[in-house]
Order: sequence, then structure tokens, then C-alpha cells
Amino acid sequence: MPHSEILTLGHSPDPDDAFMFYALAEGKIDTHGWRFQHILQDIQTLNERATRGELHISAISIHAYAHVLDKYALLPCGASMGDGYGPMLVAPKRDGLGENPRFGEVRDWLRGKRIAIPGKMTSAYLALQLAIGACETVVVPFDEIFSAVKSGRADVGLIIHEGQLTYRDEQLELILDLGVWWKIKTGLPLPLGGNVIRKDIAPADRSAINRILHESIRYGLEHRAAGVAHAMPLARGLDTALADQFIGMYVNELTLDYGDTGRAAIREFLSQAHAANLIPAPVELEFVE
Repeated sequence: MPHSEILTLGHSPDPDDAFMFYALAEGKIDTHGWRFQHILQDIQTLNERATRGELHISAISIHAYAHVLDKYALLPCGASMGDGYGPMLVAPKRDGLGENPRFGEVRDWLRGKRIAIPGKMTSAYLALQLAIGACETVVVPFDEIFSAVKSGRADVGLIIHEGQLTYRDEQLELILDLGVWWKIKTGLPLPLGGNVIRKDIAPADRSAINRILHESIRYGLEHRAAGVAHAMPLARGLDTALADQFIGMYVNELTLDYGDTGRAAIREFLSQAHAANLIPAPVELEFVE
């Protein structure tokens, strides 16, 4: 495609995504003539837009990737993986759960509750279904889940993003960390999000664009303080130290490249989802080279 065309680049208004694209947004790296328009929207909206093929490049949930195989290929950089941590189920009280309940007790407790989720195409919701099976849910924007739980609109909240670090400040208690559950079950990190690029872009151009995005992530990791400062306006209640901690959870070596472990994690996640009839078809991963 001609370099004169501006590439639309969708990502979440969150500190980890802002950090990932800091170098690109601030002109810190050579884009070799490519130009990018940053579009910040919540992940469920980006997932829905991906089903329509609207953006050239987008962050999406790995769950959503299973629904857009005809339109997008995975970029090998840009992964958000929870390695022993991930989306959390939180509630005002743990009534009926002991101090160290077995997983089966937690699963049974959750099945009787109404759970606020951040979107039906999110990886958090897919992991929830794999963990506990069918459950009653209400879809709530991710940044309103705390208030939904505290107001009684939902009994339990499925929290993503920085809520994983701030739920205690909201006087909520942890019921289940899905990243911990997945790590115990599979030994793998939980694949939450990735970057995809439209297949109607020529393969050579896809590879060139991937190198630019990889360089943006690498630059941020090598200029961490500046990248964190750039991300702070989107850090919703986090101080700099907590924002830095959150960014480190989801922008790291696996973000530069999935590697064999990250690729295995996606395959396992989506194969289990297909076996449970939670996605429409088996998934053959297609990565940009």
C-alpha cells in the first residue's frame, strides 16, 4: 500500500498500551515513511471493530482473534500475557468461602452469582467460561465494573487493566485470579491481548510495519522512565510506581515476541475454547513473518 496512506492504529486507553506506542506517538523512532493515526478505544469496542475490518492495525483480545481470522493476521509483537496473574474476580464479601477454598468450592460459589464482565469478546470472559462454565453475566464498561459491584448491579466483578492493582482500595476482595488458575492448569501464561494487521496489506508491508511496532516497544523498554511518564495521563488513579508495576506486568520480553511459550499459550487457550464450543472453529495461528 502507498506510504502516503495513513495507517489507523487502534489500542486501549491504558498505561500499558500507551507505553508500548510511546516511541511511535512521540516520533522517537524512524517510521520509514509510514504514518500512523492512533485511535484509543476500549478493548471490547476494538474487538467489535475488528469483526468489521475497520482498522489497519489493532489491539484485540485473543478471544476476538478467533472471530476475525479471515480479516487479520497476528503481529508477533504487542502481546499482553498474564504469566501467573491476570483478570480477577472480586466481590464485596467472600461469605461462604473459607480462607483457602479449593477451586471446586470457588467455582460453585461463583456459579450462583451475577458477574459483571467487560465484554463478551474479551479474553477475560473466555477464561471465565473455561474456568467455571456457564454463568450469569452483565456486560459493563471495564472502568465501571467497580461501581456495578458496589451498587449491587452485579455480585462479582471481572476486572482487567489497572483494577488488578487497585481493587483493595475499593474495599473489594479477591475471589479468583484467572491467570493463577490458568498457570496451575496448563503451566502457561494466559494470553489476553495481541496486535493484528489486516490481510489486505501486502505481506512485505506487514513485515515492515511489524518492525516499526517492535522498535517502538523496544525503545520504550530501553527508555522506561520516559515511557512511563508518557503513559501517566491514562493511568487512572495509579501513582508512578504502581503504573510502572502495571506496565511491567503486560509489556515485557513476551511483548517483543510471543516466542515458543507465547505461541503455545495461544494455541492451548483457543483449542480449549473450541473443545468447549466457545469459539466457532479451530484456529490455525497466522503470524506476520
